[in-house]
Amino acid sequence: MLDARSPLGFDAKFERNGVTLSEAPGFTLTQVAGEDKALKKTLGKLPGKVGVVVGHDGHALMRVGAKQLWILGEALSAQDGVYVTPLSSGRTRILLEGARAREVLAACALIDFDSKHFKPEHFVMTGIHHTPVLIHCIGENSFHVYALRTFALNVWEWLCDVAEGLPPNAAPAPTTMT
Repeated sequence: MLDARSPLGFDAKFERNGVTLSEAPGFTLTQVAGEDKALKKTLGKLPGKVGVVVGHDGHALMRVGAKQLWILGEALSAQDGVYVTPLSSGRTRILLEGARAREVLAACALIDFDSKHFKPEHFVMTGIHHTPVLIHCIGENSFHVYALRTFALNVWEWLCDVAEGLPPNAAPAPTTMT
């Protein structure tokens, strides 16, 4: 059997200006769709709204639409009224982290990435350089960016370009006593 190769190349890594980017492989992502009653029967617990991740039974559940969820964790099988689509091989997951990671995201998408609003276990579906992505906040300054595999290199390069273009952290201006 053939092994999937990364669209980013081997050991993709970027570090600059307080930002680190790397590929985060080894995940299982599945989309499930159906009526809430059938989904609840299969999953046991559902996120109440779009944008908040709910952990349940070893899975991270993300409501991406009225009758659709993305699930991180062991793949599920289809059941009565629940339709399952594996997404893992069609997506690349990029880890973006560091003290200035939120600045990079804010320069890429018109979303309020301030830590007061975009907290760990929140996510947003948006676009980076005309490419649809899902951005999942996994820590105070850590994010997973899920991009379609065919556009992953484009998203990667865009994130790297933005991080590289950040102005260096300026030292505080010296204070003088008069």
